[in-house]
Amino acid sequence: MAKKKPDNDNTIARNKKAWHDYFIEDEFEAGLVLEGWEVKSLRDGRIQLKESYVVVDKGELFLIGAHISPLLSASTHINPNPLRSRKLLLHNKEISNLIGAVDRKGYTVVALSMYWKQGRAKLKIGLGRGKKQHDKRESLKEREWGREQHRLIKANR
Repeated sequence: MAKKKPDNDNTIARNKKAWHDYFIEDEFEAGLVLEGWEVKSLRDGRIQLKESYVVVDKGELFLIGAHISPLLSASTHINPNPLRSRKLLLHNKEISNLIGAVDRKGYTVVALSMYWKQGRAKLKIGLGRGKKQHDKRESLKEREWGREQHRLIKANR
């Protein structure tokens, strides 16, 4: 049986804040429309997803707020815009599901992580509901309790 290659080798960036701020209920994999200098910067790991989110405009999805820093060796005839909006590529059925959830149910679409898949940059987006402040405190307590349990089990061995 062939072993599956771990995802960590292909991961470019993660948005840890999204899991803290939202209850992620569904995940989708989307392609991105990128320019050449952006791909080169992604290969160097120069992206920040922390403040990024996804908006719906005329039946299409766009990634807003993702910061891709241009390389210093980028071409001189291009004026790179690190914060430009980037179109996401999904199937029509997935787009209609996301639009319906955002419009009717009040969900938000957030960028969770970016990774390489077969030489192409992919973005994992999540359909999430915003957490209240007490929910954030509760999830923090659960995480700390899990760590404490792990320490106790490890100490008793």
